[in-house]
Amino acid sequence: MIIGLLVVALAGCAARGGETAGEDDAGTRGGGTAVSVPKTDFGTLKNVCGPGEAKPSDAQGVTDTEIKVGVFTDQGFTKKPEMVDAAEVFTEWCNAAGGINGRKLVPVVHDAKFTEVRQRMMEACRSDFALVGGSAALDGQGVETRLECLLPSFPAQTSSVNADGADLQVLGVGSNSGHNDYAGMYSWLMKEKYPDSAGATGIIAGDSPVTKVMTEQHRETLEGLGGKVVYTGLYPPRGIPDWTPFAQAIKEKNVKGLVYLGGWEQLAKLMQSLDNIGYKLDWIDTTNNAYGPAFIKLAGKSLGSQNAYADLSGVAPLETAKDNPATQQVIDMFKQYKPDAEVNLPVLRAFSGWLLFADAAGDCAELTRKCVFEQAQKRTEWTAGGLQSPVDESDPASPRTCWNAVQATTDGWKPAEFGANEGPYRCGDVIHKYKGDYGEGTKLEDVGKSMADLK
Repeated sequence: MIIGLLVVALAGCAARGGETAGEDDAGTRGGGTAVSVPKTDFGTLKNVCGPGEAKPSDAQGVTDTEIKVGVFTDQGFTKKPEMVDAAEVFTEWCNAAGGINGRKLVPVVHDAKFTEVRQRMMEACRSDFALVGGSAALDGQGVETRLECLLPSFPAQTSSVNADGADLQVLGVGSNSGHNDYAGMYSWLMKEKYPDSAGATGIIAGDSPVTKVMTEQHRETLEGLGGKVVYTGLYPPRGIPDWTPFAQAIKEKNVKGLVYLGGWEQLAKLMQSLDNIGYKLDWIDTTNNAYGPAFIKLAGKSLGSQNAYADLSGVAPLETAKDNPATQQVIDMFKQYKPDAEVNLPVLRAFSGWLLFADAAGDCAELTRKCVFEQAQKRTEWTAGGLQSPVDESDPASPRTCWNAVQATTDGWKPAEFGANEGPYRCGDVIHKYKGDYGEGTKLEDVGKSMADLK
């Protein structure tokens, strides 16, 4: 999801050590010049935001007092405001502390409404300094445009093959490019928790180009881990009124473990249909799209009969916030700045992107896209102040080494008993690298550019 390690130090950029290997986490801002005014901390991250004497910059979107950053969302289609909520809460918190070395963050929302990614990316290219903390289901449609205008991105998450692993992009939650995010959980489910399920797994996905590729990736992963896929099904992305035919097909194939790729609203209906015909699966991977209170409410009593799990890919669960100061800090920030908004997994992922951008930008004496991008890549053990397990931002081919799972119950989401060995995470576990050709992220050379063009 990011390009390879850059080893040439930049003039005007000074590493301060916010979660870099072998450096003090406190340090100083602005090219090594100590700032006497206290700055705002987040979790274990020191001096994330605060006042300062920023040097003039002629970068697009940057003035002496402001930094315009773009935020992608599909809110106009999904009606889910999490990317915008995260942007508003983080920037209000950061700006209240003094901004990035005195410059206020100004979020510019780009609502792709599912089908307008390219149009919104063209707008971002004309105004923004960088893209931060957003996502779009069809994000791949805007990658070439973004690279043509040399716009760095620090997204909450990626979806499309050509966006996953694209150049000029650093994900706070880690790239995991070329690897399956959920191999650790699938291995645990099939080999430890429900060993009888390995010989009878199934996959159901929404009928779209993105999920069709994901279906093949998950098939390869399940079979590579020793499982057997006996059933696959596609449903219309907007859903269907009656899931009974799918439930009957699952029963006829004697499926024991099911991977579900799609909207959680439709999954809840499928689970209810399974209950109605009296069929219980050993396990369902809801994918972490379902992680939140709305799925619990909609699935209802089905959670008492079906074992539903979600892999959070190393992000600390909200349910244990009292034991994790960084997660609790996000919750407290929402209570202060947007008390009616929901804190969920996309919000936590977005915060990791915002923190990575802010921490890297604060290390630039002269604020340029090149400096921020290369500073972000120096974070080799990035935990977003404790929101997640460590990830190496310097290498896009470096897989995540830790995972964690939660289970949906009638009482809410709860951490599953999956054999955690490092705090709330299971680390050093099985990793699956794709063998099939599923495409790759778009590169600068694909649009006639190179890193030498980044200023």
